[in-house]
Amino acid sequence: MVPASTRPDANRADWRGYDDIAEAYERLSAPRTAPIAADLVALVDPPSGGRVLDVGTGTGVGAEAAQKAVGSDGVAVGVDRSTGMLLVGSRARPSLRLAAAEAIDLPFRDGTFDAVTANFVLSHFTKYETALFDMIRVLKPGGRLAVSAWAETDDEFQKTWRRLVDEVATHELIQDALDRAVPWEARFRDRHMLEETLRDAGLHPVRVERRQYRFQMPLDDYIATRESAASGRFVQDMLDPQDWESFLERAHKEFHERFPDPLTDFRDVLLAVGTRPQGWTRQDAQSRR
Repeated sequence: MVPASTRPDANRADWRGYDDIAEAYERLSAPRTAPIAADLVALVDPPSGGRVLDVGTGTGVGAEAAQKAVGSDGVAVGVDRSTGMLLVGSRARPSLRLAAAEAIDLPFRDGTFDAVTANFVLSHFTKYETALFDMIRVLKPGGRLAVSAWAETDDEFQKTWRRLVDEVATHELIQDALDRAVPWEARFRDRHMLEETLRDAGLHPVRVERRQYRFQMPLDDYIATRESAASGRFVQDMLDPQDWESFLERAHKEFHERFPDPLTDFRDVLLAVGTRPQGWTRQDAQSRR
């Protein structure tokens, strides 16, 4: 067998992209991340009639929570680099303001927003310092930035999936792929590193808290979320279609033999919020980058 990823194909999409999984994300993952996005909005506590930016909004659950918080007189904007995610989000939430934009070069003037949120986004940036700089730049002085990250927990569901993945590719190959897709995941699973990162970006004060969320879903839906995660997308890209289907059959068999259906998953999440000080300047921030 020749791995699919080694065969030349100019039309193949980058497996790290999100356009092709947008529909699955909206159906399976958006309902899980929506409560966390709402908690981030509560942390930044935007004023009624204020302006909020949700960075890496995906299909818009964060922007939706922000719009509810600021009310009809306020403005919430969601930005994402994936046009596929934004198109699905526009169909699911047609009243939202969604735009394609890179977090490292946000198309807004300095001090535009009362608050900025970024739900499970920070670990994806190649240069997270640059992304943080621009998110703080568009904040008003005294405005708040809130981010979330999965905490340092690997439950039996994740361990089972990872073992199945390791059976079709070496652990080193999978880890290298994950490091390319989510380069800072390990850093931001550590609450002290997350706090330090926001302080180094110039935010003050900074607060980080750990919360647990409960998710319940059918086993087949859980496996589908793993398919659309970075490890699943990489393995699908690597394997021939027939081998990928065989892998999924083994995954479904293993999960149905080992776990109850539906499964109940408890995940710990780090929520962090920091304030842009009145004296924050471009020069100060750039000196920290």
